[in-house]
Amino acid sequence: MKAARLHGPEDLRIEEVAEPEMPDASQVLIRVGAIGICGSDMHMYGTGAIGGEEIASPMIMGHEFMGEVLELGEGARDGENRELKVGQRVAVEPACPCYRCECCEQGHPNLCPNHTFYGVYPTDGAICEKMIVEARNCFPMPNEISDAGGALLETLGVAIHAVDLGKLKLAYSVAVVGCGPVGLLIMKLALLMGCRDVYAFDKYEWRVDLARRWGARNAFRIEADEGVDLLMKETDGRGVDVCFEAAWADESVQQSAEMTRYGGRLVLVGIPPDDRLFMRHATVRRKGLTIMMARRMKHTYPRAIKLTSGDNPQIDLDEMVSEIFPIEKTAEAYAKNYAYAEGVQKLVIQP
Repeated sequence: MKAARLHGPEDLRIEEVAEPEMPDASQVLIRVGAIGICGSDMHMYGTGAIGGEEIASPMIMGHEFMGEVLELGEGARDGENRELKVGQRVAVEPACPCYRCECCEQGHPNLCPNHTFYGVYPTDGAICEKMIVEARNCFPMPNEISDAGGALLETLGVAIHAVDLGKLKLAYSVAVVGCGPVGLLIMKLALLMGCRDVYAFDKYEWRVDLARRWGARNAFRIEADEGVDLLMKETDGRGVDVCFEAAWADESVQQSAEMTRYGGRLVLVGIPPDDRLFMRHATVRRKGLTIMMARRMKHTYPRAIKLTSGDNPQIDLDEMVSEIFPIEKTAEAYAKNYAYAEGVQKLVIQP
């Protein structure tokens, strides 16, 4: 079968690999239907590493994905302990925690130090035709969610987890720095939760335009540190109750701290390419900020599915999809995403 394997920085190849064998107990074999390209994928694609973890051998990319169940291992039950069936379309949670460590026992599987993660070295991901996944990671999708939308439930899950950490309240003021897919979804969730003044910032005009179409009345295209002065003018020098940094975690971290009010909350979602965090100590200390670090997601798929399905879906994930590529053009899609080509919001691969 075909698979997209990363051999090194910007070296993504379509190769023939062996088809997976029968699933073990509590596993399922799926035909992969759609895979989203994530900002964190860009770190691996561009540098051959992420978070200090280098790719030491060729690996299959892709961690935002869904598929169709082809075969079931004995005892295969989904993420809500329901029986799975052949033919079901399922969204797949990419993280596989151990469920036995202190973090898992306390309800924080996203922090499990023993976990594996589909699409992060050394575990192969989903840009292939078929793969075996843990049944517990599968969440059946209703018909109204498209294949591409099903892949992006992972992106929405990351946004839901970030908003959970932000502890938003009715009529809170919120700033979102970075209107990529996660930032855009955080902004949308804040609006759905009744936050009154929601400010969105990005340096790419097409992202700001989409933020406006999704309901942000205060969406701004900015360069460098313009956002801080602009936000302070808009809020009469107060800042916002909660700020979400959802960019590349460079100078945007300090800017986000400056946008947050005294006693406010700062949620850091972006991943820096050099694995370093810069923030002026005086800014966060004098303001007494609560700083939360968002790592992936936890317990979010059922909520993400409810938000995007039913008679009145509150979020249309397909609106974020800029373009869909066949698996043979995966390298082209990654290069386009990496170059921030105009109009790119979310690219999807469909084997």
